[in-house]
Amino acid sequence: MHKWAMLQRRADQSSTQEQLGRRAGRAWFAFAAVGLAIIAAALYSAGLYARGIELKALAAQGRTDVNLKVALLSAVLENPRALPLLLSQDQQVHDALARRDPVAINVLNRKLEGLVSGTKASVLYVTGANGVAVASSNWRDPNSFVGSDYGFRAYFSRAMQTGTAEYFALGNVSKRAGLYISRRVGNATAPLGVVVVKMEFDQIEANWREANRPTYVSDEHGIVLITSIPSWRFRTTAALAGPDLVAVRDSQQVGHAPLKPLPITRPKVLSQDVSIVHAMVPGGNDAEYLRLSTQVPTTSWRLDYLLPAEAPLAAAVRGMRLLALGIMLPLLSLAAYLLWRRQSAQMRIATEQAARSELERRVAERTEDLSRARDRLQSEIIGHRSTEAKLQVVQQDLVQANRLAILGQVAAGVAHEINQPVATIRAYACNARVFLERKQTAPAEENLGAIAALTERIGSITNELKAFARKGRTAAAPVDLRGVIDSAVVLLRSRFAGRLDALVIEPAPASFKVMGNRVRLEQVLINLFQNALEALDGCDHARVDVSIDETADGVTLSVLDNGPGIPPTILKSLFTPFNTSKETGLGLGLVISKDIVADYGGRIEVESGERGTCFTIHLLKAA
Repeated sequence: MHKWAMLQRRADQSSTQEQLGRRAGRAWFAFAAVGLAIIAAALYSAGLYARGIELKALAAQGRTDVNLKVALLSAVLENPRALPLLLSQDQQVHDALARRDPVAINVLNRKLEGLVSGTKASVLYVTGANGVAVASSNWRDPNSFVGSDYGFRAYFSRAMQTGTAEYFALGNVSKRAGLYISRRVGNATAPLGVVVVKMEFDQIEANWREANRPTYVSDEHGIVLITSIPSWRFRTTAALAGPDLVAVRDSQQVGHAPLKPLPITRPKVLSQDVSIVHAMVPGGNDAEYLRLSTQVPTTSWRLDYLLPAEAPLAAAVRGMRLLALGIMLPLLSLAAYLLWRRQSAQMRIATEQAARSELERRVAERTEDLSRARDRLQSEIIGHRSTEAKLQVVQQDLVQANRLAILGQVAAGVAHEINQPVATIRAYACNARVFLERKQTAPAEENLGAIAALTERIGSITNELKAFARKGRTAAAPVDLRGVIDSAVVLLRSRFAGRLDALVIEPAPASFKVMGNRVRLEQVLINLFQNALEALDGCDHARVDVSIDETADGVTLSVLDNGPGIPPTILKSLFTPFNTSKETGLGLGLVISKDIVADYGGRIEVESGERGTCFTIHLLKAA
């Protein structure tokens, strides 16, 4: 019974493996079919995408080339257009046409010959009112235009009717194509004749031919006039209708040219001025081109430029398809590997039943490893939390240290700024005591009132600095700048008694107001006035000029002394704390002054040399 069960199990296992094998074969067949379809779709999409991208790049390149060609053609066209206009008003032309004197005609022939040699025109000639050429720049040549009848030419008839004309045609004498620019001589009621300049485009066509990219210009009828391929001249961009063809033949514009359509077929429009065409270029096979068209300014012409597209498009499509294959093949290989792995896993299921116990053992071991890893992770988490708590303590200590440093700077500033009014109070007190000893109560009361005002000022300064320490900065408000200057001078009067005559303050409008705070701006001016007066101590002809000017964006206050100037070593770090050249100074006055001005949107500039020092304060003007 046990042996039969074993055989039955083996048979079941064999049947299961056969079923899995058949399923694997069907799966691989379906995979191959889907893979081939995906590759085909990817290659087709990659080709379309690459073709579109390359067409855009070619179009951008072609537009640049077309713009350059049109600009050059327009420049060439502008050169000869002035000649007929000038000659139609020339007195020698009028004399030759009016008198028909051989001497006058000979002079005109020589003049036209000289003008042609100095310009890019092919030939320049003058016809009478009947269309017969009277004078010409090629009068010496065997095929001279003199005596030829051009009355049938459109440029002659149009010029006689409208005063001016431009007409591209094949010369009936020279048999060379060119642009005829004509101008009537005399008024419409009594015309004397027509001045004609012929311009040929051999140099432009030669330049286009060197680029080896077909370029041609066609008129409003679609007749090719200028081209880099000589055999395309006087062919048409489309078949001419009967009336147009008859009109062109009657005008003899193109001689006996067949006026056949250009060998350009299968146009596919991409945009208004860009299309894909197939062209048969002489010496080559039918090839694909990107055709760009644009209008030639000041004319009815249209310039077409054929940019070879077959090779660039093929290269772009080939490169993009190779890239698509490079992407798809690894992906399909990965999919095949996953399919193979899945089938292998299914094949192994039947044989893995006996290994369950081993698997369970390994699972148990892995669970134990994970438990140990969890314990290590929890320990690391605890360590990180401890480190984070220590970091927060250190950060709090740094914040406290920073706060103490700021308070130290503020305290030093308070001591420096209060020292000036305290010295003034002491001087007023001494003066008041002398006045009281002399029984002069009125001056003593004035000094005591000044002392009271200065104590209020000290209170304002300390309150301001306390407000600064508590709130950061005092809000700006309109301040009378003249009043600030006067208050600063009052504070300095006792300290610099007898020397304030050196302080020359330029008169300023009483209503000159700036944005700031009165007390803080007084501190700035006291620092600058004091520094200037101290710099002039012992100098002859000491002078400190204080001036106020209005600028486009605010107000400038300048303090200029004629002292010895600031040493370069001090000037480089003038606004650095504790940097001073004074034995008793703290080096904070200018630093505090700069911060005060900056708080109200201004700035302080300094210039110093051997002839003195100038501090300039820029402040915002109150609205």
